[in-house]
Amino acid sequence: MADVVNVGVNLDAFSHAISGIQALRSSVSRVFESLKDGMKNRETLEGREKQFIAEFQDNLQAVNRDLNELERLSGLVGRPSESHPLHNSGLLSLDPVQDKTPLYSQLLQAYKWSNKLQYHAGLASSLLNQQSLKRSANQMGASAKRRPKVQPSTLVLPPQYVDDVISRIGRMFPDMTIELFRPNGTSAVLLVTLGKVLKAIVVMRSLFIDRTVVRGFNENVYNEDGKLDIWTKSKYQVFQKVTDHATTALLHYQLPQMPDVVVRSFMTWLRSYIKLYLSVSPPVSPSVDLVAELH
Repeated sequence: MADVVNVGVNLDAFSHAISGIQALRSSVSRVFESLKDGMKNRETLEGREKQFIAEFQDNLQAVNRDLNELERLSGLVGRPSESHPLHNSGLLSLDPVQDKTPLYSQLLQAYKWSNKLQYHAGLASSLLNQQSLKRSANQMGASAKRRPKVQPSTLVLPPQYVDDVISRIGRMFPDMTIELFRPNGTSAVLLVTLGKVLKAIVVMRSLFIDRTVVRGFNENVYNEDGKLDIWTKSKYQVFQKVTDHATTALLHYQLPQMPDVVVRSFMTWLRSYIKLYLSVSPPVSPSVDLVAELH
């Protein structure tokens, strides 16, 4: 008597079905072998035709017989049950309209995904446990002293170094005047006058440019109290557009390791507006400018 285990599959019939598949493949192979050989090795034409037809019919009958046997065994194998420890959620499989509410199949997929996730999480945990964590809480005693957080050296630069960089950039461009102010301590604010075209206010933090505002040459750049107005936009749309381009250029020039190159590249790009009223072509691209500075 065939044993039926709790998975719902008749293992004896399953084994016979595998043998039936192998037999079916062999009989199909014999059919194609017979077709490939044709009517060879026969004495007369009539004898070759009769012998070929007889062998071909025998092979086809063998294929039909093996196929019928496989169909019979497939009915005895049974269907494996998809029983998972989902408790009462397994009753969802009794829903007659699974196409509209496929909750049970989705629960099975979620269960399989959860098992796979748990397996990979166990592998990751075993790999992490093999690493020696020197900063673990067990190794740090009460008397352990924490090292002070060291700030990057490029963020804190002496004002003399900043003044020297700005003065060198000012000497590079004779048609550009750069005035340096420090209204709030060490942070510098630059007033850049580009010929008789425009004026730009560049707010810096150490040697990093925070923001810039571009106004016309004849516009006032000071407040009523005599300080630089770093917030008011230009009343001309053309300089508002130049301000937007300058902000984009600030986002493009990002080299924290070389802040002096960033400032020099930005000033080179800003100087390209010297022909704002003369040239129809747009100013130099910031990417080309920065590549030239680096090389």
